[in-house]
Amino acid sequence: MSAADAPVPRILGNAGSLAATDPASTGALWRPAEPGRQLDANLIHIPPQGSIDARAAPDLDVLLLVVAGDGTLGSAAGPHRVESGSLVWLPHGSVRSVTAGENGLSYMTVPRRRPGMQIKGRPDAS
Repeated sequence: MSAADAPVPRILGNAGSLAATDPASTGALWRPAEPGRQLDANLIHIPPQGSIDARAAPDLDVLLLVVAGDGTLGSAAGPHRVESGSLVWLPHGSVRSVTAGENGLSYMTVPRRRPGMQIKGRPDAS
């Protein structure tokens, strides 16, 4: 691939601006849509005192970056306080929950992108 054909870096947005949303909103505020990427990302907002129940990502390590607010990350090792700027590694298979503080919590997760589902034919019966 020549330099002229190489992909170029792009600014996708500003996480702080995206997180400055209606405090009552909840869920994913942003996801990348660029084709051919190897990473995925989500900007998640939890309203004040809201939570996401314990869950695990069995196949993917995930980076979590708190971009606004504060709260608690629950894990098998106990609760961990997180605040704006906290960078957390969530190893694959780890069980975690997230609870927002008084001002809510906005964070970005960045895992490796999963390949799309593929439909395969039946194996030969012969």
